Amino acid sequence: MHSKKKLVVGITGASGAIYAQRFLKFAAPQCERIYLTMSEQAFQVARTELKIPISREQFDLAGWLGEPIDNTELLSERDFFTPPASGSFRHDGMVIVPCSMGTVGRIANGISNDLVTRAADVCLKERRPLVVVPREMPWNVIMLRNLTTLAEAGTTVLPACPAWYHNPNSLEELADTVVARILQVLGFEQNLMKQWMVEN
Repeated sequence: MHSKKKLVVGITGASGAIYAQRFLKFAAPQCERIYLTMSEQAFQVARTELKIPISREQFDLAGWLGEPIDNTELLSERDFFTPPASGSFRHDGMVIVPCSMGTVGRIANGISNDLVTRAADVCLKERRPLVVVPREMPWNVIMLRNLTTLAEAGTTVLPACPAWYHNPNSLEELADTVVARILQVLGFEQNLMKQWMVEN
């Protein structure tokens, strides 16, 4: 088991709230602390897609994840007086899941207009792991160029492309094929998916 990590998690208004929900569920037990920031659109999408009455004012993480989680702190998307906004704060990386293409574009062009984009900018300048999980199709040339810019700057671009070869039986199992890869990229243990052609 890896040592406990401090992780920054951003959730934007892209479709795919289930990926954020499932990632937090499996990452939180392996973390010392999770610094979570969500856009207002992220709350709207979560309510629409997951049918959960979640809001910034009434944030019930246990109700969202189905179990109590006491090491996750929700930060305001407008509050730059928080640890992830500064390079002096040491943490083990950041994931933006799901990541809207608008967020991708702002990070790629150095526009830090909220805590998600500022924390991502900090990761890039401090050479810390940054994972973006875009869920959009098709990609136009502007999106492709922005993603290429992020990849060249050291970002791991991990599109939300679920795998089918393990014959998932539910939407949760299908989403977990993406979540498993995010966990692995960030150095977490995961047993959601077996390694290909490896006996366990």
